[in-house]
Amino acid sequence: MPKPRRRAFSIMRKLLTCTICSMALVAVLSVPVQVFPSSRDVPIFSRSYKLPEQLGLKFQRPATGQSLTQELSPLRWSKAPRLFHKLACGSQTSALDDLWTPPSSRNFFPCTKPSLNYSSPGKTRGFLLVHTNGGLNQMRAGICDMVAIARIINATLVIPDLDKHSFWNDSSNFSDIFDEDHFINALSNDVKVIKKLPKEFATIARAVKHFRSWSGIDYYRDEIASMWKNHRVIRAAKSDSRLANNNLPADIQKLRCHACYEALRFSPKIEAMGKLLVDRMRSYGPYIALHLRYEKDMLAFSGCTHDLSPAEADELKMIRENTSYWKVKNIDPKEQRAKGYCPLTPKEVGIFLNALGYPSNTPIYIAAGDIYGGESHMSDFQLRYPLLMRKEFLASSKELEPFVHHASQMAALDYIVSVESDVFISSYSGNMARAVEGHRRFLGHRRTISPDRKSLVRLFDKLEKGTMQEGNNLASRIIELHKRRQGSARKRKGPISGTRGMDRFRSEEAFYVNPLPDCLCQREQPNSQTSSFIRR
Repeated sequence: MPKPRRRAFSIMRKLLTCTICSMALVAVLSVPVQVFPSSRDVPIFSRSYKLPEQLGLKFQRPATGQSLTQELSPLRWSKAPRLFHKLACGSQTSALDDLWTPPSSRNFFPCTKPSLNYSSPGKTRGFLLVHTNGGLNQMRAGICDMVAIARIINATLVIPDLDKHSFWNDSSNFSDIFDEDHFINALSNDVKVIKKLPKEFATIARAVKHFRSWSGIDYYRDEIASMWKNHRVIRAAKSDSRLANNNLPADIQKLRCHACYEALRFSPKIEAMGKLLVDRMRSYGPYIALHLRYEKDMLAFSGCTHDLSPAEADELKMIRENTSYWKVKNIDPKEQRAKGYCPLTPKEVGIFLNALGYPSNTPIYIAAGDIYGGESHMSDFQLRYPLLMRKEFLASSKELEPFVHHASQMAALDYIVSVESDVFISSYSGNMARAVEGHRRFLGHRRTISPDRKSLVRLFDKLEKGTMQEGNNLASRIIELHKRRQGSARKRKGPISGTRGMDRFRSEEAFYVNPLPDCLCQREQPNSQTSSFIRR
């Protein structure tokens, strides 16, 4: 071949090579990379929060007739186990990303805007006083229900009194925990709310009433509203579970969500401290918030003694017997655990997370009070996951000083860090776990893993007996159990078939655990821009 032709051929080959490399580079750079939002980018409980896109993660389609009755399972969760140290580099990165990617929202977004027939509150018939009961999250749900009840009976709601005499013995007032002015203003088109009962009504006779649990709208419109004939002031002696979960008018259900997720904001000092804790957790990367409900009050109340010493079990039994408002005294610990009624132990949580595939360097925020038994029960968990963080580790004693003597305010900080976490897991389905799960569903179905405690106990017992070992088999079983317990969009569960009376209501999934379908709307076109229909 003549030299000029060889030279031309060489130049063309180089140009072709450069072109192919450039095309490959463009293709690589075009692959979407998930960036975890920091709390600086997404304000705490922001109204403008947008639902997370699925970023290429594929989900199994529900079978015909399945509809929204169960969660979708990410395809990769069907391919268990995932032992990261045996994976190639690219596969390892992809598998790790799957642990943090939000589950399917099915294109649902928040919508609390009322119907066109909804009107501003008319002339009030009287004043509703409320005495809340329980811990922070029990009081939160009760307050939001009382907002809806005030609307139903056409009452002016007086800022509720918080429970100061329960196990937590917290002296905080409403304004110490919540943003009182924002609460009043945010509800101005729904219910009239005032800070104090007017002086002229302070000394008149008031009707004190225990509202019936899980009551529907007819009960309040007929029986309770009829009390206005003889009284100008009605006092609700308790606030928890006073309103039905289902079969209420759509506008009342939307009002409950508006009250809970938009009006009932924490006080500015709690919001600021919560954001600071979130920022400091984010500095370690994406993190798990773990509601480790292994505290003295929970263990005493539930009668759970697994892995405890005889002396510890006796102490908890004594607490239960001496707490007058805990009605059940004689509890079989083994039966409780076998039924899944006990919180997972710290050691069991460590085994659970490892089986799911979370590596040992995962940052974990412990959203809880003092763990019963302290280091003696945390050592195994700490060995598996050294990056265990708490409020007390992330903030100085001076920064926490305004909150440290108030259990509900400390719980509020845990609530904020939990709602904003990349993954939330609870060792027990108590009031906080249910409240956080519902809030995360409302904000866009952030990953919320609900351990199947009843099934897990059977596996953990096999580990203790030596009939099963940690590894592929255990990981496969645990992943299979939890592939549809990730917090993706599904309808709220109704009552268990065959239950009657109050047991029927108790068996329902609570309203604030899952606001679908009442407070979430579905986009018709998956590619359309997310929007939120909320009150303004």
